[in-house]
Amino acid sequence: MRRSSQTRLPAPYLRRIWLDREAVPDAEAYPWCLPFLREEFELSFDRSITIIVGENGTGKSTLLEGIAVLAGYDEAGGGKGYRPVDHAEAVEAMGGALARSLKASWLPKVTDGWFFRAESFFSVARYLDKAALDAGQRGPDFLSHSHGEGFLRFFEERCQRRGIFIFDEPESALSPARQIEFLKLLRRMDRLGQCQVIMATHAPILMAYPGARLLALSKYGLDPVTIEQTQHFRLIREFCLDPATFVETMMEE
Repeated sequence: MRRSSQTRLPAPYLRRIWLDREAVPDAEAYPWCLPFLREEFELSFDRSITIIVGENGTGKSTLLEGIAVLAGYDEAGGGKGYRPVDHAEAVEAMGGALARSLKASWLPKVTDGWFFRAESFFSVARYLDKAALDAGQRGPDFLSHSHGEGFLRFFEERCQRRGIFIFDEPESALSPARQIEFLKLLRRMDRLGQCQVIMATHAPILMAYPGARLLALSKYGLDPVTIEQTQHFRLIREFCLDPATFVETMMEE
């Protein structure tokens, strides 16, 4: 009975991660050489939705890949038991190795869900189609729609169930109007009470989700931030005030 009641606990399930210095094989090698990992690193999750922002190259994707591997997903994306992308001989450096030196606290440990990476969406979609056809079923066919529509159909189908969902720049193919649709999906997931979301984004619209914990990643680590304090918001605000002058000024710098 005790085990059954624990599994009904609401999100967040992943409560805390931290870097175990003794498990770092080489502090000068990627991903441990990233500035935010140079000092003690710890991240707590006290809400069902955590949003991470930061400039390109700060390590957002690396951090999400490490968390995804901790949750039992492949660092290239997918769900538990999926490996839609063969990256055994890939040249690109990925952040899944970070999981080797991360410790985690769960309550309870829930590893159902999905790791969504915009870069591998097409490979994942084709993998799901083939897996369905191999089982004699009709594939979900996310790719017969526009890029953004395919993203939203995927989110609607795969991301409204109990689990931990990791989104790396889900706005990549979404227009501003479609980003609003994604916010509505987040609201449904949030109200379900059984979904934990960890998301990295550059989209101010997504950063503004009510009640989410917004964190800025820099070389100094992760710090709480308001949307008005982000560089993303400030740039968009200046652009909206006077688009022509803003663009001309930025191009001349």
